[in-house]
Formats: sequence, C-alpha cells, structure tokens
Amino acid sequence: MAKILLRSGNLDDFQAVGGGGQAVFDSANQVRETLRLRKKFAVCDSLAIPQLNDEGDRVDWYSPVEGSVVSWNAASAAQRDAALRYLDALQQTVWTLSGNCQQSGKPAQQLFGALLENTLQFPGENHLFLVNDKPVICFWGFVNLNESPRSDAFACLRIAEAAPLIEHLPVDDSPTEPIVAFAQADVPLLYEQESASSAAPIIHRAATAQGRWRWALPFAAAIMIAIAATLFWPSAPTPAVAQPTAVIFPTLPTLTRTLPLQLASHTEQPAPVKDIVLAPIAKDALVMEPNQLRAGTTRFLNGNWRLLLEMKNAPSLRYQIENNKGTARLVHGDNIICRVPLFSGLHQNGELLIKSRGTARCSDGSRFPMPEISCKANSFDVAACTARYSAEKIVPVTFKKIGA
Repeated sequence: MAKILLRSGNLDDFQAVGGGGQAVFDSANQVRETLRLRKKFAVCDSLAIPQLNDEGDRVDWYSPVEGSVVSWNAASAAQRDAALRYLDALQQTVWTLSGNCQQSGKPAQQLFGALLENTLQFPGENHLFLVNDKPVICFWGFVNLNESPRSDAFACLRIAEAAPLIEHLPVDDSPTEPIVAFAQADVPLLYEQESASSAAPIIHRAATAQGRWRWALPFAAAIMIAIAATLFWPSAPTPAVAQPTAVIFPTLPTLTRTLPLQLASHTEQPAPVKDIVLAPIAKDALVMEPNQLRAGTTRFLNGNWRLLLEMKNAPSLRYQIENNKGTARLVHGDNIICRVPLFSGLHQNGELLIKSRGTARCSDGSRFPMPEISCKANSFDVAACTARYSAEKIVPVTFKKIGA
C-alpha cells in the first residue's frame, strides 16, 4: 500500500452520509474491497484509504497509488478537464452498479447498493488531488455540516461556462436601389419662368418711373387735405356712461344658542383581571438559555440525559455530552448495549442539532441506526425536540437530565 498522505482532518468538521441506515465511512474498507473484487479498479483507486487515530476523532487519508501529487486548485485547466471527464465516467459506473445491487434480492447486496449512492460524495474541491493526473478523493462519504448530498457529486468542481459572445452580423454586399432624396428639403418646389421683358433696356425703365411720379403728386395732395379736415371738424359729444346703483341689504339679527349643549359621557367598566398561572418548569428539563444561544454556546447541554422517544418499543437511550462532544448509550432487545460517538452544534437559526457518527456498534456485533436530534426553544425556553430516523419517520423526544 502506498503511504502518500494526502490530507488529515477531524471528523467533527464534516457530516457523514450513507444509505440503508449505515454511514459510508463505517464501512469504508469493506466498500473498497468489494469494488476491488468486482474488478472496479478505477473506482477503487479513486478513493483514498482512511486511517483513524487512536481516539477515533481524526482520520488520515492516503493515496492508493504512487506518483506525483497535485492539488485540484494547483492543477492546470487541461488537467482539470481530463480529470473531470474521468470522474464523470466513474460516477456513471457507480450509479449503474448501485442500481443493479439495490434490485438484488439479497440484503447484503441491497445495503452495498445503498451505500454506493453516496460513496462519491465529498466536502469540496480542497479534498480532491491528482496523483499521476488521476483523481483521488479524500473524505469520501462526507459532506459539509448542515448540507445535503449533491445530486451531482462533482458539481463543486465544475466552472460555470462563460456566456457566448455575440458575433457581428455579416454585411450584405448585394446592390441596393438608389434612394431619392431632396438636396434642400425646406425649399419649396417652384417652376421658374423666363420673363419676356428681361432684355428691356435700362433707359426705358427709368423713363417709366419718372412718369409714374408725375401722376402720383395730385393724389398725395388730396390725401393731405382730407387729413387736415378731420382735425378741424367739430366732433359729436360723447354720451355719459350711467353709474351702477348701489344695493343696500338689510341688517339681519345674529342667531344665538338658547339651549345649553353638553357632551355625552360614558364610563367604561374595567375588565376583571384574571390571574395568569404559569406551569412550573421541571428541574430536569432541557432549557435552552437565551443568553447562551445569542453567544453561540451550548453549555446548557452539558451533562447526562435520558431521552424518551414517543414511539412503540422505544429503546432506552442515554446521552452524555460535554462541550459539543459525547457518547450515546442505547439498550434494546435482550439487554443488547450499543454505543456511538456524538457531536452537537447550533444552526444559524438557533436550532440545536445532535448527530451521531454513523450507526451504533452493539455488543452482539450488530449495528443499530441512530436518529438525528433537532431542538428549538419554545415560549418558556424549554427545548422542543424531534428525533429524525428518515424523511418519513420523525418522532417527538423529551430530554430528562439525570446527572451533571
């Protein structure tokens, strides 16, 4: 096995995904071995080999092949394109194999097919490396916290295509008909006629003008005499304009109120005050302190808790949590004890989330599915919680504190 360390990280930083009530990471080695036995070597070599530390909270991811290592961000555009085409082919292979296994009548095959649905899920581009130009995925079977598996596992690697450039339309070189236009559009169209007397001698025009002035003198004298007569002729007197007669209105007596007017009054009777009785909050209830929620802390969750699931044949479930980390202890059936690590945190909307790292390991070697707990503070700051086993199975759950 090649010992090329690609990446390390805490399991608390990511959310495990899976299928059939089991996390992919809990069966990572079995998934890789089954793919190898089915001769899916390309898929197997694209999945990094995980190795947990002694505490079980941190994992190292090693390359299954040897060669030069390049991170996805440092790879060239050509390397990325080739790797993305390679990954798309792997995804089609995994989808086909998953569908065939889930249609099998064997429960083991069905579980393997369900796990394959989310095997290629990974948090993001920082968790993919190119070893000899072939992609190797780290933290496969995980997504970022508070996220769901992507329908396309490699959507985070795809760069949005640039918008197509608008090409110029070709110029039409075909001959066009000439357009008739006026050189001077504002000048009216007039027909010019040549004058017949344009060639008349200048001496003749001068003689004609002198003749006209001789005949105009008697008429001018007559006009002057008429103007003088109007000035000295007595004019008729101008008739006087009658002035309008003033109308005198009689003085009317002022109206006064004879009856006193008083505003009506109404005295409203006070409503009877009812005593508000608040139900006392149980001492062992989970109270989500508002100050801690605003500060983003969950110290109110520290301690030992008994969870009461409102479901038939509910198992005995206890949580021990300290600083968002802890352990769940579950007892079911004939005193079969199961355990699994826990982690908790606050969502941006103030919701408290408590999740397990996959399924619980039981004393008889079996696995037991664990619910995802979500809590919201009610009007009295008491946690109202639900346990989600699947999209169809969500049941109420109550926290009872049994110790610090």
